[in-house]
Amino acid sequence: MKLLESGEMYLETILVLKNKYGYVRSIDIAREMNFSKPSVSRAVALLKEDGYIENDPHGMILLTDKGMSVAEKIYDRHKTLTKYLVWLGVSEETAQHDACRIEHIISQESFDKIKEQLPESLR
Repeated sequence: MKLLESGEMYLETILVLKNKYGYVRSIDIAREMNFSKPSVSRAVALLKEDGYIENDPHGMILLTDKGMSVAEKIYDRHKTLTKYLVWLGVSEETAQHDACRIEHIISQESFDKIKEQLPESLR
C-alpha cells in the first residue's frame, strides 16, 4: 500500500524528534505537529499496523527499517529543497513552507536534478 502524504509527515516528524530529543512519544508528535492526541493515536496505530513504526518496552515510538527509509528520504528532500529555494533567493520561512509541500509530490528525477544544481557546499 502506498504511504500517503500524512503518513510521510508523521514519519519525518518522528525522525526529527528522535534526533532532537533521543526519544519520541505520541504527545511529542501531537505537540510538534499541532494535532490532537486522538488524531495522532490513530495515525500511530496505522503506521504500526503497516510496519513503519513499533514501540520499545517503555512505550517510546521507534522507526522500523521500513519507516526509517521513508523518513530519511522525505527529510533529505525537505532539507535539500529548502536549501535550493533559499539559494534561489526565497526567504527561509517561505522556503521551509514550500519545501514541506513539494517534498511529497516531486518525482525522484526532478529531485535529483535539483540536487545536482546545488553547489557542492550546500548539498
